[in-house]
Amino acid sequence: MTDPLETRTDRRPGGRTARIRAQVLDAVRAELAERGHEGLTMEGVATRAGVHRATVYRRWRDVGGLLADVIAAAGEIDWQPPDTGSLRGDLTALNHEIQESLFVQPSLAVALMAASFHSEQAARAQTRLWTDRYAQCEILVERAVERGELPAHHADARSLLIAATAPLYHQLVLLRADPDPQLPERAAEAAVLAAAGGAFSVRREESVRSRRRGANASV
Repeated sequence: MTDPLETRTDRRPGGRTARIRAQVLDAVRAELAERGHEGLTMEGVATRAGVHRATVYRRWRDVGGLLADVIAAAGEIDWQPPDTGSLRGDLTALNHEIQESLFVQPSLAVALMAASFHSEQAARAQTRLWTDRYAQCEILVERAVERGELPAHHADARSLLIAATAPLYHQLVLLRADPDPQLPERAAEAAVLAAAGGAFSVRREESVRSRRRGANASV
């Protein structure tokens, strides 16, 4: 999963409406990267995009609408998960993409994540995008099961993907540390070893839930 909030210029054909959208979203990305959420304004975006501010207000209404559309545009990018021939290789490649998107300066991915805390509309768009990206990357786990790298009953792909990628976000976003060239592979390997040992087994989780239900029923 490349960083879901890593966005690039949207150049889809579609006439004047599509061109204006592309210009405005490019402007939002540039303004957000330069000024952050606090400095993002409808007027600034309109000026940078070279369109009348009434057009921006009419289509996007407010800054939250602009942010939500930028995040939605990230989901329109034709991106495919890595296919290196092994789960460890796939997760390592995925982590390298994430690390690059989080460390590049200015990082639009980080700026959009921060902005989502100030806009409910953007937060909902971000949740939808991350959900879609995780679903898209479940094929990495499915292929690993088919190759015999993971137990046949393994199916909790999302938990595995979160475990493999979370160290990158912790290191670069929370700790704001310099990128560790070895971290993408180490995090991937740790997740694969845990998965091979049954750490993300659906059966295991169902058993835990069953015991909890039984305990609650006896109270």
